[in-house]
Amino acid sequence: YKEVEYEVVRDSYDNCITVCNMENMDPLGIHTGESIVVAPSQTLTNAEYHMLRSASTQIVRSLGIVGECNVQFALDPKTSAYYVIEVNARLSRSSALASKATGYPLAYVAAKLALGYSLTELTNRVTGVTQACFEPSLDYLVVKLPRWDLEKFKGVDETIGTGMKSVGEVMGIGRTFEEALQKAIRMLDLDLEGVTSEKVFSNTESVAEIFLRYLYTPTPKRVFALALALRTNVTLEEIATITGIDLWFLARIKHIVESEQALQADQDLSPSCLLALKQMGISDKRIGELVGKTGLEIRALRKQLDITPSVFQIDTLAAEFPSDTNYLYMTYSGQHNDVEPTHDEGVVILGSGPYRIGSSVEFDWTSVSTVEALKKYAKQSIVINCNPETVSTDYDTSNRLYFEELTFERIADICEFEQPHGIIVSVGGQTPNNRARALQHYGFRLLGNDASTIDQAEDRSKFSHLLDTLGIHQPAWNSFSDLPALVNFAENVGYPVLVRPSYVLSGNAMNICYTQEELEQYTQEAAAVSPEHPVTVSKFFEKVKEIELDAVAQRGRIKACIIAEHIENAGVHSGDATIVLPPQTLNKETMDKIEAVGRAIAEALAITGPFNIQFLAKNNEVYVIEVNLRASRTFPFISKVTGVNFIELFVDALFTERIPEVTLPPLTYTAVKAPQFSFSRLSGADPVLRVEMASTGEVACFGDDLEEAYLKSILATGGHIPHKGVFISLGGDDKKQTFLESARLLSTLNIPLYATKKTWAFLREHGIEATMLYKIHEERSPNVLNYFRDSKIDLAINVVDRHVKKEVDDDYAMRRYAVDYNIPLFTKIKQARLFIKAIVEKDVETLPIKSWSEYQA
Repeated sequence: YKEVEYEVVRDSYDNCITVCNMENMDPLGIHTGESIVVAPSQTLTNAEYHMLRSASTQIVRSLGIVGECNVQFALDPKTSAYYVIEVNARLSRSSALASKATGYPLAYVAAKLALGYSLTELTNRVTGVTQACFEPSLDYLVVKLPRWDLEKFKGVDETIGTGMKSVGEVMGIGRTFEEALQKAIRMLDLDLEGVTSEKVFSNTESVAEIFLRYLYTPTPKRVFALALALRTNVTLEEIATITGIDLWFLARIKHIVESEQALQADQDLSPSCLLALKQMGISDKRIGELVGKTGLEIRALRKQLDITPSVFQIDTLAAEFPSDTNYLYMTYSGQHNDVEPTHDEGVVILGSGPYRIGSSVEFDWTSVSTVEALKKYAKQSIVINCNPETVSTDYDTSNRLYFEELTFERIADICEFEQPHGIIVSVGGQTPNNRARALQHYGFRLLGNDASTIDQAEDRSKFSHLLDTLGIHQPAWNSFSDLPALVNFAENVGYPVLVRPSYVLSGNAMNICYTQEELEQYTQEAAAVSPEHPVTVSKFFEKVKEIELDAVAQRGRIKACIIAEHIENAGVHSGDATIVLPPQTLNKETMDKIEAVGRAIAEALAITGPFNIQFLAKNNEVYVIEVNLRASRTFPFISKVTGVNFIELFVDALFTERIPEVTLPPLTYTAVKAPQFSFSRLSGADPVLRVEMASTGEVACFGDDLEEAYLKSILATGGHIPHKGVFISLGGDDKKQTFLESARLLSTLNIPLYATKKTWAFLREHGIEATMLYKIHEERSPNVLNYFRDSKIDLAINVVDRHVKKEVDDDYAMRRYAVDYNIPLFTKIKQARLFIKAIVEKDVETLPIKSWSEYQA
């Protein structure tokens, strides 16, 4: 069965239109949030399209819905029989996609209809010239691709199906399916040039293994397996039978495969051939790979041949009427531009791309805040982004929106057309920062820090040398290309050590090794140490605080800064850490040292813009872990807590000769930023906090003290107060001793306590009543699994001794079952202790509810 969706709008006068219809490339059985979605539909017959359109409007009218509604159908392509899957009488994920795909402001129209307006009274605010009762007409096609980060989760099942595992999505716009699909793949920011990329597959996997693993089973890699199958002469019909994907989509992918094969065979870069390749969405870099040239050489060639993309508007009218819209995309299937360049009035803001682990809505807030701040300086904001879920891609946020890739090629295309005043790369997370060097080298002006400054901060060797020059402490580290030297270093600095491949960014593949055996196993299996792939090793400090400094500087002088403390000890990724403002346990000496180090680094790098420094602190000594010359994911948090918008201050620093230093007001309340995890959706993943980030969202809560703010944050992320029973399993005598006072507090709540054998014996020895439960593998009663299953436990505390090594062990099983049975879980002892203190001291029924302005007063 095909899965098809219609977005329908109806007013109280029974005027009803279908705004958009969408078709899933994947067959029924895969969640629409996990599917490749195409709008408008491409494989329905005219009769099928109108049959489902009539059915959707009839359903909405019959239900009496006023506003916006999403109707999903399952369609049998052989008989045209259909079933209604569900009706969502609200704005949904599909509604957001439909709104961005068509340029029809669904949320705005739905709100007006709810107030009693009719569709004929409302003007489409995107076009400014048509009424809302006009059904959008599209002269382009959009492809939505989900973004997954499953490789970050140990033991996770990567099969996709009726549950949703993706963490974000992108939307490619083109005049053909090929162009839109290729764009969307590059938008995922996985360093893949298109559907024919084989980087996603392991070098050790044979073609037969790839087919079996990715073609027969739906996974995030299946779209790439389709291209591989076509390249190895599997027929369209065979693939369609295996996957249930319509032949039309497969034929379009085959077109890309065959075009690349032809180029590789005859090396034809004639104007007609090059234009055809670009119209198919094939990048300069990919064309270069196929003919033995660089992407820049191909770029120079096509510019010489006058092969450049056109700028087109998304106007909902298929260009039938003149309209004034700032919603733009680029395509090679055009001979004119719909808009004029902004020139020096324009400032390009690079957005954050798809939501993913490590880069989410925080960087959309920083992008939108930049747009708002630019209004003060009469600059035209030009946002480049590709994520339909964001505010920055709303039609009314910026002066111009390019719904486009964040690749060097496309950013350069846009900047060559617009000729802007400059480019801001420091508010969209790491992706824009990664583009800085190439953009500056090509001749574009960066606003704020230049590329060499960013490189000095991000290149480990250069930054380490700077810290040594300034006399600033850092954990001992080095990079190694062979195992004996690496082991020798680890022995000299002492275990544990933090190990990561040098070529991997943002915490991916990091590991803490406590012994030589673990180190050798990791470097052989995960990191594959070699001269081509050196491994970075640094001393890992146990039981030390992790602290962050966020600041904005102008020409090396800090204009505002704030220090935040992690509740967990070092060893938890900063994106997964619970962060508190103001710091609760830092003394003045430590905080003064941190600020002094921040000022010294800002001056040495002559920073202009936002930056973040991460520190370790032990016995009043501070060590710098890293510095990021960009807005960090804590910028929205610190701005909302302090009432000072750090991004606005950054824009002031760009366009004002000299801005005064801002003294932040002392906080009379406490604020906590806590992570939101999605382990319940990721079957098999180990829900333990590590040095690699796993959270998919966050909350921020305010309170009169730490306990109140922390309790609110746990409740806000789906936790609850235990009433039935608390399960405790602690590894190591020191952790048991550390938890003793918390266990005594728990016992005052008159809630049954359950514990594994050694923890139970420890509690009993200290006069705390508990029931012993056998571990899962012991298969004896009373067993922890049975108690989880029978809902006798509603809080689990599992703190292991040292780093978890084995993929499947008893602690892993207890953690996994706790999540599977929806039992709140703590895996770090400081979190568990704080939560217990909070539930003992605070009554959830009487927690004060205050507005943000009340805290700011």
